[in-house]
Amino acid sequence: MKCTVYFYLLNEHFSVEHAEAHHGGDESELNRKYEWEDELAITSDVDSVNVHENGVYNLQGTMPSGEAFKHDVEKMRLFNLQCKDQIVVQVGCSESIIDSFELIENDEKIELKVFIKDYEPMSNPVPGIYIAAQEFPKPLIF
Repeated sequence: MKCTVYFYLLNEHFSVEHAEAHHGGDESELNRKYEWEDELAITSDVDSVNVHENGVYNLQGTMPSGEAFKHDVEKMRLFNLQCKDQIVVQVGCSESIIDSFELIENDEKIELKVFIKDYEPMSNPVPGIYIAAQEFPKPLIF
């Protein structure tokens, strides 16, 4: 099935009362529900989504100097998207910044919506991964 993953940064200043009183419950230009939205379209067909609370994400790459690095990031809510071609696409965020998520599946598509708290500093080192600032590997901060 086709799969799309959405990340939404909640706006902590969004007023439900104002939205209901003046805009039929909808957000408005001055009262936005989300600060931003990030959309990832998964190119492989996805068979299933497995959710792992308090998982460990393996962050790896290459430093500007050319030196390879590999760090485990703990306390992550990880979503493993099992694809038909035996590939697992992993997305997720730190447990401390996740507000909630919705997994919507039907015969044609899968949608995963992840809602992130607005008041926690975070980084997005790779598409689909959001790590709280206090949990980001210290050797990678410079």
